Amino acid sequence: MLRALLFEVAAVVSTLCIVGAVTIVGQTRLTELQTELQPRLRESAPYLAVLIGVLVLNSSIRDDAQEISWIVGWNITAVIERIEGDFVAAIQSFQTELLTAYFSSVYVFGYVFLLVFPLLAYAALSDRTYFKRLIVAYSFNYFFGLLLYVVFIAYGPRNVGVAENLLYFTNAEYQFLTSAVNSPTNVFPSLHTSLSATVAAFAYATRNTYRIWFGLATGLAASIIISTMYLGLHWATDVVFGLGLAGLCVYLSRRYVD
Repeated sequence: MLRALLFEVAAVVSTLCIVGAVTIVGQTRLTELQTELQPRLRESAPYLAVLIGVLVLNSSIRDDAQEISWIVGWNITAVIERIEGDFVAAIQSFQTELLTAYFSSVYVFGYVFLLVFPLLAYAALSDRTYFKRLIVAYSFNYFFGLLLYVVFIAYGPRNVGVAENLLYFTNAEYQFLTSAVNSPTNVFPSLHTSLSATVAAFAYATRNTYRIWFGLATGLAASIIISTMYLGLHWATDVVFGLGLAGLCVYLSRRYVD
């Protein structure tokens, strides 16, 4: 089941990236990228190595980090629930079959596309500054996310009965995909939010170069952020701190690369 889901995500995201490459990046930049790909990747290799290292670290110690978290971490689930009450449930009160289908698709497919496509789009620019900054920003997001997941233990609203688990209720097979990359206690902050907001910030910075991407990325990021609460996966608190993490990572990436 997991293999079939991964194939489906890869197929959908690849198709979207091809369409985006043709309509957003453009033939001229794609042709230039084809001839300049090796030197551009060589120049950006140290940044890519850091990102790959962080992702490998995140994947390899995820289970151990969760065990450490239960020893040294602070369970803030009750604190968040007292602060928010039924806020997420109020958002779910607007649920319809169409909205649930939309937010589920955005959460799974739109999120991956939002993270992957800008790598292609910024690699196609003759100025590699934004490509390097984005890679570094991703690295900071995942690194800080791993640390915060060790320090803070937090169950999502779906796990404590505050909200319905709409993602799994309508698409039960998605649980195989999400469980492979995350755990129920890793919700604070929302990395879906921080990474989506990070991409939106970069899209804003390059809005004069990629006008269509700016509008598309902003809309997708907003939808993904809302979906985390609508589907019952994250608290509003997770979202707020996720936005703060995005701002920090974008700032640090600019300082580091420049």
